[in-house]
Amino acid sequence: MYGAVGGKRNAIAPGKRMLSSMAPTLVLKNGHPFLVAGTPGGTTIPTSVFQTIVNIVDFRMDVASAVNRPKFHHQWLPDLIDVETGFNESTKQELLDMGYRVNEVPALGRMEVIRAIDGGLEVCGDRRGDDSVAGY
Repeated sequence: MYGAVGGKRNAIAPGKRMLSSMAPTLVLKNGHPFLVAGTPGGTTIPTSVFQTIVNIVDFRMDVASAVNRPKFHHQWLPDLIDVETGFNESTKQELLDMGYRVNEVPALGRMEVIRAIDGGLEVCGDRRGDDSVAGY
C-alpha cells in the first residue's frame, strides 16, 4: 500500500516487525508537553506530521492554519511529488521546472493536533476528514 517496499525483515510473519510509518508525536518545550500530533495515512504520515510541526514552530501558525494548510509528499516509489489541491502554484511550477513529476491529490493525511498554550489548549481536527480532537 502507498508504494511502500517491504522485504524479508518486515515480512508478515510471526516474530517480524511490520512495515509501518506510524509517528505518534509529542513535542516538548522547556521539558513540558507543547504539542501532541498524529495522523493516519501510511507513508504520508511522517511528512504530514513534520510539515504541521514546522508550520507551528517555525512559521508560528495557529494550530488550525498549520493543520489545514495544503501539504506535499515525496517518497522513493513512486518517484513523484504528491501535492494537495490548493498547494502553492508557483512552488508547484518550480518543481516541474526542476524536472520533478508532480501529482495533484485531494488530501494527504488527516492531522489531529493539541497545543499547550497560555495555560490552555489549542486543538484542531483536520478538515480533510470527519475528525475531531479534544483535550482537558
